[in-house]
Amino acid sequence: MPTSSLPNLLPQGLLSRAGRLAAICGLLLGAGGVFAAYPDKPITLVVPFAPGGSSDIVARNLAPMLGERLGQPVIIDNVSGAGGLLGTQRAVRAAPDGYTILLGSGSEILINKLINPALAYDGIKDLAPTVFVGTGPMVLVGKPGLPAANVAELLALARAKPGTLSYASAGNGTPMHVAGELLKMRANIFMTHIPYRGAAPALVDLIGGQIDLGVSTLSAAQAYIKSGKIKAYAVTSAKPSELAPDIPALGMARGLEGFDLGVWFGLFMPAKTPPEILQKVQAAAQQVLADPAIRKKLAEQGISASGASADELRKFMATEVEKYRAVVKAAKITAQ
Repeated sequence: MPTSSLPNLLPQGLLSRAGRLAAICGLLLGAGGVFAAYPDKPITLVVPFAPGGSSDIVARNLAPMLGERLGQPVIIDNVSGAGGLLGTQRAVRAAPDGYTILLGSGSEILINKLINPALAYDGIKDLAPTVFVGTGPMVLVGKPGLPAANVAELLALARAKPGTLSYASAGNGTPMHVAGELLKMRANIFMTHIPYRGAAPALVDLIGGQIDLGVSTLSAAQAYIKSGKIKAYAVTSAKPSELAPDIPALGMARGLEGFDLGVWFGLFMPAKTPPEILQKVQAAAQQVLADPAIRKKLAEQGISASGASADELRKFMATEVEKYRAVVKAAKITAQ
């Protein structure tokens, strides 16, 4: 409101210089109160993948405690499909008022734009990083009864029968898809990619034997690995993960030296969300991620908690997008 209109709000005779200054301060404090009152209703946490996958697992660990810190319930909304595109679009198009948060990862924030330049949103420009949630390894898994005891035997089987093995991912353009294509290139093998609407349905079909292999997050596959329902061949990293030390690393297999791709998670909000709200959510999320109980729960699910700031997440993404870009270009991955 222009200061020239302030006299109309004050009784006549109280228009001294001090009075005007006090009125201005009051109006500014009133505007700030809009942000101080946030949040005053439930918040939606959009998960752009199906229930049961790694994003969903992370969200369900964070949401209750984040709600406690913010003083309002945080309600999870699974909007799956198109490699995370549909849920991310919902978050991008949401009002920038702090009541829609996205649990984002590499596919929907970075890879989708690389494989489809005509995409309706740009994850870097249209979303505001809020906090770095954490990272985790992916794992190459096989169906029950697959005649290969280890990575070397699996690659030999794939070379002996080119095109006969299938592998599942959580969707076209996901980090799991990128890792599968990188494996094909590095190992000089051919496998058929079968994209799913998330890790959970892919793992169900893998257990049932409808597909041969899968690249999954460790968090989504871990329970099935431990129960013996599927076989873990290797994590998709240069060295074994502290979260699963008994599983070999692809990056240590002959011919695959240095192989290193993982998954990461962050909280994002619409780009025009006021800084005061972004800072409030970041502070609350950092408190949650610093809690030893939450860190332990995430580690048990194959996720190493971070809690780094929005600026650190932004720097990490700048490095990660170049890694994805190289594989997408070499493997000629396109939108489907």
